[in-house]
Amino acid sequence: MTKLRLSLACWDYDRTRALADGTVQAEGIDLNYLGLEVEETFFRMVRHREFDVAEMSLSSYAVTMMRDDPPFIAIPVFPSRMFRQSCIFVSAKSGIREPRDLIGRRVGTPEYQLTAPVWIRGILQDEYGVDPASVTYCTGGMEATGRGEKLTLDLPAKFRIVPIGSTQTLSQMLADGEIDALYAPRSPSTIRTRPDVVRRLFENYGEVERDYYRRTKLFPIMHTVVIRRDVYRANPWIARSLFKAFAEAKRRASENLDTTHAMATMLPWQVAHVHEARREMGDDWWPYGFNANLAVLDTFLRYHHEQGLSRRRLQADELFAPETLEAFKI
Repeated sequence: MTKLRLSLACWDYDRTRALADGTVQAEGIDLNYLGLEVEETFFRMVRHREFDVAEMSLSSYAVTMMRDDPPFIAIPVFPSRMFRQSCIFVSAKSGIREPRDLIGRRVGTPEYQLTAPVWIRGILQDEYGVDPASVTYCTGGMEATGRGEKLTLDLPAKFRIVPIGSTQTLSQMLADGEIDALYAPRSPSTIRTRPDVVRRLFENYGEVERDYYRRTKLFPIMHTVVIRRDVYRANPWIARSLFKAFAEAKRRASENLDTTHAMATMLPWQVAHVHEARREMGDDWWPYGFNANLAVLDTFLRYHHEQGLSRRRLQADELFAPETLEAFKI
């Protein structure tokens, strides 16, 4: 029987590698896996809808849900998650020592709507009382000039967004003290080349992030997986088929991390890291599926609305194909 041929754009994760090499196959689907950098995937999918299925910024996806006819529908698969307290960078010239020192400052961010800054702003608000509207956001390229927002935003007037100059980059502006801080998913190059003037707000970010998880039980979701809605409407069965395949690929990657005869990664204390993650977060510390992620999704959608990115507060179940919200039982 001929399988449905679909393109999938997704980065090279250990938890998706079995899909890329064909070890795991989605039922009824011949998957053409394109291992692209996340920024390229997001840009091409949001702007041109080039792929049938793609990894997608959770925030960008939520922004598209505000359209009259949303172009995508997601499945509850989350290839990227990360605590983001490590991604707040400050200029030594700013005098910033603690989170509340950010109030009233100029803060760089590549795009206002990126998922990582949504989490950072929300965590700073909930944990430290830093109102997202209390700073001025300077947007533009981290290392290259000319970056703009992928999506058109219609934000409340209280949020001040100022594009940087056509010859400027956020990384260099932070080192020069032209911005006071930076919220970004990638580390600026100047944290390596100019460590005398660029540092993290939380130097002990590992301790801060562990404490955050112990208190909130939230492991922030960065990316989900979306299907072009026209493709889904023509073949609604693919949502469940893809979900099962992603889940099996993740299971195999997780199993590999438990091996001791030959380590699956270059982390010298891989075994200790796995034991720590299991001790702190349980056996399935990277869950897929709807119910296991409801609290973290609800928190993110609250932040998204409070920060002016969604006109109304989306409900978590609106994000996903209904076929993936529940499964049969025997």
